Amino acid sequence: MTSENATPYFKRHIFFCLNERKNNEACCAQQGAQAAFDHCKNRIKALGLAGPGQVRVNKAGCLDRCSGGPVAVVYPEGVWYSYVDQADIDEIVESHLKNGQIVERLVTPAHLGR
Repeated sequence: MTSENATPYFKRHIFFCLNERKNNEACCAQQGAQAAFDHCKNRIKALGLAGPGQVRVNKAGCLDRCSGGPVAVVYPEGVWYSYVDQADIDEIVESHLKNGQIVERLVTPAHLGR
């Protein structure tokens, strides 16, 4: 079997930056990233979207998009999101992770980096 014909183990991954910087530098950890990660993981499980062939919720270190934080990125699409609260996470879960529709209002502006 060639890689182009292989079925991916997970349909989508969402990575949450949980990085914590020292010296009071801005970071996702200071902006509720752990709570957002936990909420997303619980929603995915509650909706029956977790497991092989479905969605994987992952922790990540610095994703180098600090100025847009807190951030998460969904693959394989490579869509970056900036979120504020649990309602934003719910919308990402329902629209993108479940139904494949990008939540345009939450997409991190392309120019925002570290």
